[in-house]
Amino acid sequence: MIEEMRIRDLGVITDATLNLGPGLTVVTGETGAGKTMVITALGLLRGARSDAGAVRLGARSASAEAVLRLDPASPAALRAAEAGAALEEYEGVAELILARTVTSEGRSRAYVGGRAAPVGVLAELGDELVVVHGQSDQLRLKGAPAQRQALDKFGGKPVEEALRDYADAFRRWRDALAERDRLRSEARERLREAEGLEAALTEIGDLDPQPGEDAALKAESMRLGNLEELRTAALVAHQALVSEDIGASADAVSLVDEAKRQLEAVAEHDADLGKLAERLAEVGYLLADISAELAG
Repeated sequence: MIEEMRIRDLGVITDATLNLGPGLTVVTGETGAGKTMVITALGLLRGARSDAGAVRLGARSASAEAVLRLDPASPAALRAAEAGAALEEYEGVAELILARTVTSEGRSRAYVGGRAAPVGVLAELGDELVVVHGQSDQLRLKGAPAQRQALDKFGGKPVEEALRDYADAFRRWRDALAERDRLRSEARERLREAEGLEAALTEIGDLDPQPGEDAALKAESMRLGNLEELRTAALVAHQALVSEDIGASADAVSLVDEAKRQLEAVAEHDADLGKLAERLAEVGYLLADISAELAG
C-alpha cells in the first residue's frame, strides 16, 4: 500500500503531503482544490506520460514521491530489486520509495528505491501496487500480471510457499550475479595493472640502468643547469694562466690563485672543475715555496 505521498509544484499544489492507509482511498473536494493534480501525481508515479504544462507556474520542476509498504516476496518487490532498488525490510515488510520529476522544459526522470530507473519500471510497478478506480481505469484486471497474482492467491498456502522460495532463490541469484560481476571487474582491473607493470618493466629494461647511475645523472643535470656559469669560470681561469694580455705587475702566484678561486666558485656544480681547483691549489703552494727559496 501507499503509506505516504508528497507532491511539489504540480499544478495548483505548491507542497503537499498525504498520509494514506490500507484499502480504498477516496479523493474528494471542491473544484480547484487539486484533486486532479493528486491523480496526476499518482499517474506520474505509475509511469504515465509527463506533461511540462502541469508544472506550477514559476517553478523549474515538479515532483511526486511515494513511500510504499509491500511484501518482500511480491512481484513488485522482486521487480524493484531487479532494477537495483534499495528495499528496507523490517518485521516482514519491505519499504520502497518511488519518485518522479518533471522539468518545465518537459524532461522527466524516474527513481526506484533511490536509484534512477526507466519510466517503464514505474509502469510495471504501478500495475502491481496501485489500482485507480475511474473511467475505464479497472482495465488493469485484464492484464497478465493482475491475473497471475490472483491465480497465485487462489492457489493458497502451497503456492504462497513456492512463491516465497522462488523469491529467496531469486535474491540469492541476484546476489551471486552481483558478486560474479564484481569478481570479473576486479580480474579485469588486475589484468590491466599487470599489463601496466609489464610495460613499465620493459621500458626499464630498455633503459638498462646501471649501479650509481642516479648520482651520475644528478651530477650531469646540475652541470648542465649551470653550464653558462661553468663556462665563464673556466674561461677566466684559463685566461689567468695563459693570456698574453696580463699586466706586467701580475705575478705567477697571484694568477694561479685567481684561476683557483674562479674554479672553486663553481666546483659544487662540476666535480671535474673542483679537481682542477685542487690541482691549482697544489701548484700555488709549490710556486710560493719556490718564490720563498729564490728570495732567500
